[in-house]
Amino acid sequence: MLRREFLRRSAQAVGAAWLSSAAAHAAPTAWLDADPLPHKFSAHDEIVLGNTGIRTSRLAMGTGTIGGHGHSDQTRLGETAFVNLLLNGYHENGLRFFDTADAYGSHFGVAAALKQLPRDKVTVLTKTDNRTAAGVRADLDRFRKELGVDTIDIVLMHVLTEADWTTRYRPVMDVLSEAKEKGIIRAHGCSCHTIQALRAAAASPWVEVDLARLNPLGRYMDSDPETVAGVLKQMKAQGKGVIGMKILGQGALRDRPGEAIRFALGTDALDAFTIGAESIPEQNQLAQLIAAA
Repeated sequence: MLRREFLRRSAQAVGAAWLSSAAAHAAPTAWLDADPLPHKFSAHDEIVLGNTGIRTSRLAMGTGTIGGHGHSDQTRLGETAFVNLLLNGYHENGLRFFDTADAYGSHFGVAAALKQLPRDKVTVLTKTDNRTAAGVRADLDRFRKELGVDTIDIVLMHVLTEADWTTRYRPVMDVLSEAKEKGIIRAHGCSCHTIQALRAAAASPWVEVDLARLNPLGRYMDSDPETVAGVLKQMKAQGKGVIGMKILGQGALRDRPGEAIRFALGTDALDAFTIGAESIPEQNQLAQLIAAA
């Protein structure tokens, strides 16, 4: 659905509440007259990320809400509540995908949860902000120690903005390619924060997984939803794994999450998406809304 149509329909649901009891049992009002999705979805659907061979859940548990400088809303919950949130996602909702990053300071919580789960059943994605080969090598060693794993499933170059990043940061890309050959990681890729960087990622055969911002309002995105979705569809057609983020527009759609989730599912541009819940009821609600889309 195009952004203009979404905005027209969403006007019907301005008063919807984030955790209202009605929302747990009914589809969001703004989508009642929308074309039906091609099939039913669930948060625990097993999806494959492009040509990587990595199988995981459709919904990833984000750990970096309002994240940066080593903290996020999830880490601010405290270790016990944070770990319980991850374990609830796994046990109660079938979520097998942990989305973390060095910048969020959330490795400790993911590591604590992994100690209580079968490692081969969980996909771990993390990100490096380093832009030098030596820095990324050091990050990979540190990340594995912090996460308590021998192999990290996915490592992304984080927050790329330059149109020429695929040449400017070739040494970093080479380190990640080498790490994949050695079994240190299973797949590499990037997250982009400009449309120029996103288009460069789409054009690069090196990118195996892309983490991209997508929501119907165009909040905190690289361009308008139609433009971004078009680039992401190109990526999918090339066999890249595509993961959506900022699905709720960094809070702009927090009171209408069902609409944002239905939009993400309806674009046919994503393999999976990540949302950072901040409580167990909120996480359960997300799973219910995906099933109701």
